[in-house]
Amino acid sequence: MSSVIDMQGIFFVRELFMFSFYIHKIRKNAKNNDKNYGKERKGMTAGRIHTDLALEAKEKYEEENVEIRGVVIEEDYNEEKDISITCVKIQSENGAKSMGRPQGIYITLEAPNLSVPDEAYHREISRELSGHIKKLMPDKEDMTILVVGLGNRDVTPDALGPDVIANLCITRHVIQEYGVHGMGEMHRHRISGIVPGVMAQTGMETLEIIKGVVQEIHPDVIFAVDALAARSVRRLNRTIQITDTGIIPGSGVGNHRNGLTEETLGVKVIGIGVPTVVDAATIVQDSMANLLDTLEESEKKEFLEEMIAPALYSMFVTPKDVDETVKRLSFTISEGLNMAFASE
Repeated sequence: MSSVIDMQGIFFVRELFMFSFYIHKIRKNAKNNDKNYGKERKGMTAGRIHTDLALEAKEKYEEENVEIRGVVIEEDYNEEKDISITCVKIQSENGAKSMGRPQGIYITLEAPNLSVPDEAYHREISRELSGHIKKLMPDKEDMTILVVGLGNRDVTPDALGPDVIANLCITRHVIQEYGVHGMGEMHRHRISGIVPGVMAQTGMETLEIIKGVVQEIHPDVIFAVDALAARSVRRLNRTIQITDTGIIPGSGVGNHRNGLTEETLGVKVIGIGVPTVVDAATIVQDSMANLLDTLEESEKKEFLEEMIAPALYSMFVTPKDVDETVKRLSFTISEGLNMAFASE
């Protein structure tokens, strides 16, 4: 009985999509006489799919077989650790414009088992992460380093930054009181951490708060840790992005705030993030696209834009075990930072 119902359901869905596509073709023919329709529709749908990952922006052009000038891509795979590393270097203004991101280096670590509660594996990820962090850090001893935990501690998918600060080894106050030798070492970075919260909690832009801290402690480098948004469900909680271009709080979910960058703060800013949310429209689009593989790419894209409800583009989805996952990932990132900041 259940198999009959399943077959009926599949048949119904197939017929529904065929009918929807038929209606779409009728609408398309009717709107061909409206010269402004294309521009209006483009304005409505452009930029709807949210992603903070440079890797996914790169993949978009690969799907369209477009080569981007001024963008260099290096890929590596560690078979033993099952970690894929992609380095996207945006080296020109043309590349930055095409990618929709500032010039700089974007390193992406993809680890399918990152969401699995395996301490040994997460320790390996922390070591890998620390190596890439060191490559982007200034080559200087006894630096003053400020780590900013962006996000809202009360919203679980957005609590990555605050949780990283909670697990960080803070040293500035100890060194100020007892000196570097008081920690039993010859050299040691002065580490400070701050969780500035969000504007709804403080009434202040994150940039305003961080500017005040920078003027007080004069850091040599700033690390900003934040939760990101992804274009692909398979990357949720399984990907870490590191970039030397800083970070724009809330950009992944369309809530653009003033960016934390070297231009705005006068100090090099290294951004670290993990995608913890994906917009609902992405899930629907991916599911529908699999059923429409026989269509031309342009027809498929237009059909999906026609059928997906606009409300879905403002709805974000996260896995049900996000509380445990964020806690685990925050520890992995904080350990990577602690390893990178430790003296050789």
